[in-house]
Amino acid sequence: MKTLLKGLLYLVVLLAAVFVVGGFLLPSSSHVERSITIDRPPAEVHAMLDSYKRFNEWSPWFEIEPTAKYAYSGPESGVGAAMSWEGAKVGKGSQRITESVPQQKVVNALDFDGTQATGIFGLQVQGAGTRVTWTLESEHGNNLVSRWFGLLLDSMVGKDYEKGLAKLKLVLESEPG
Repeated sequence: MKTLLKGLLYLVVLLAAVFVVGGFLLPSSSHVERSITIDRPPAEVHAMLDSYKRFNEWSPWFEIEPTAKYAYSGPESGVGAAMSWEGAKVGKGSQRITESVPQQKVVNALDFDGTQATGIFGLQVQGAGTRVTWTLESEHGNNLVSRWFGLLLDSMVGKDYEKGLAKLKLVLESEPG
């Protein structure tokens, strides 16, 4: 019995050492990025992304829990426009536009129940349309749990970003040009 307990203790110590040492070897930030080309000029795409008025028309998370509670504050569009949400499936969080450059980009400060990140919509003219690149940047610092979690971020968020961009394209391209 003593040998078994001693072996378990060594295993726990080894796992803790792997967690700590491995965590400090992991990147201190994460980056998720997806892109799509939308057959609309940058001004139209920017107008959609620069406000939360129509966010749920293309949000990949709205259909997960349409009954979640949403609240809006600040100006209707541009820097300071904000949206918060709370639901059983989508959790609790908020986002606020911190930078808006017409026809070029919209930057959002994200808060997922205390965890901060930055969302960026980059816009580039591509032919007669606009190339939209949706990026998520997350800084982990010395938070070891966050660093380990960062390894999964692309697989967790990437598909949602692809779905959201496809819906954004559908919404914008279905409107009269």
